[in-house]
Amino acid sequence: MDKIKMNVPLVEMDGDEMTRIIWQQIKDILLLPYVDLKTEYFDLGLKNRDLTNDQVTIDSANRTKELGVAVKCATITPNAQRMTEYNLKQMWKSPNGTIRAILDGTVFRAPIMINGINPFVSCWKKPITIARHAYGDVYRDSEMRIEGAAKVEILVTYPDGTTKTQEIFDFKDSGVVLGMHNTDKSITAFARSCFTYALDIKQSLWFATKDTISKTYDHRFKDIFAEIYENEFKAKFEEAGIEYFYTLIDDAVARIMKCEGGILWACKNYDGDVMSDMLASANGSLAMMTSVLVSPDGKYEYEAAHGTVTRHYYRYLNGENTSTNPVATLFAWTGALRKRAQLDGLNELERFADLLEESTIATIESGTITGDLKNLLDVPVKTVVNTEEFLKAVATTLESKL
Repeated sequence: MDKIKMNVPLVEMDGDEMTRIIWQQIKDILLLPYVDLKTEYFDLGLKNRDLTNDQVTIDSANRTKELGVAVKCATITPNAQRMTEYNLKQMWKSPNGTIRAILDGTVFRAPIMINGINPFVSCWKKPITIARHAYGDVYRDSEMRIEGAAKVEILVTYPDGTTKTQEIFDFKDSGVVLGMHNTDKSITAFARSCFTYALDIKQSLWFATKDTISKTYDHRFKDIFAEIYENEFKAKFEEAGIEYFYTLIDDAVARIMKCEGGILWACKNYDGDVMSDMLASANGSLAMMTSVLVSPDGKYEYEAAHGTVTRHYYRYLNGENTSTNPVATLFAWTGALRKRAQLDGLNELERFADLLEESTIATIESGTITGDLKNLLDVPVKTVVNTEEFLKAVATTLESKL
C-alpha cells in the first residue's frame, strides 16, 4: 500500500541507552514501512548534549513550541557516576525539566490497561490519568542545617527596599529548615493545562491539596484553579458533560482507591511524583504507562514514563538478546502521530495510530509478551520473546488489521 502522508513534521528527540536502540527498532519495524514519516531530528543523547553544552535540548523545546507536537525518547539525567562514565563537562540538568520549563507544561500520565493484567485495586476498570505540576515545591527548595540554638525567619525584600519578616521557628537546639516557593504564573499555567487536557480526553478533573493545613501556600493553588474554572472553563465542562471537583489530598487518595477510574487527577509536584509511581505499580509496570507534557497553549510532547533501561543496554552491548518492554516508547510515537493527525486533519494517519495501539494490545492479550509481563499477564499460554520479536509480532497483527 502507499505510505500514509504527513504534512507538518514532528519534533523527534532521540535519547540514550536501551531506549535509543528500541527507538530505532520501532521506526524500522512499525513506522517507516507504513508512514512517510516527517520529523525534525534532535539528538538528546548525553554525548551530544555535552558536545552542544545542552543547547540541543533548548533548541528541541523551542522548535516544539513552533511545530506543536514532539515525541521524546528516554534520556539520562547525569549524576557523579555518569560524569565519569561519559567524561562530561558538567552535570547537565534533566532534559525533561528543561523542556517542561520552556513549554511551561504539565505532565499527564495514565496506565495502558490490558485484559489479563488486572490492577491491584480491583475496582479500577478505566484508566486514571495523573497530572503532575512540574515546577517548584521541594524540587526547587532551599535547605539549611541549623547548628544549635537559633531563630529562623523568612525575610522578603521588595524592589523599593521595604521588607517583611516572619518567624519560622525558634530553635533551642540543632535541626533543619526548608524553604519552598511557587509562582502565580506557574500555578495558572498548570491549571489551564489541566482544564484543557480534561476537555481533550473528556474526563472529569479532580484537584487536591492540603489547604486546611497550608492556609496560604496550598490555598493559593485552590483559589487559582477555582477562578480559572469559573471564568474560563465552567461552560465548556458542562457542555462536555464532565465536572471539576476539589477536595483535600487525603480525601482524594481515599476516593481514588474506591472509584472505577476514568478521571483526571491533578496533583501538586511532590504528590504527582508519588502518586504516578503508585498508579504505575498498581497497574503492573512503568513500561505500560503513557506520558505527555501539555503546555497551556496546547503544545504536546509525548514520551515514555520510564528511564533508559541501563541494565539491559549493557547486556545488549555484550551481544545478548534483551526482552525490554517497548510499549511505553511505542505509545509515545502513536500519541504524537495521533495528535499531529488531529491538528492537521489527517484521518488516515489518526486511524493508523489507533490501529497500531490496538495491535500492540492485541499482541499482548494473545500471550506474546516481554519478560516483565510474564508474572502479570493471566492468559492460558504465554510466550516470552525479545524486544525485536515482540515488535515484529505487533507488525504481523497490524498487517491483519490494515
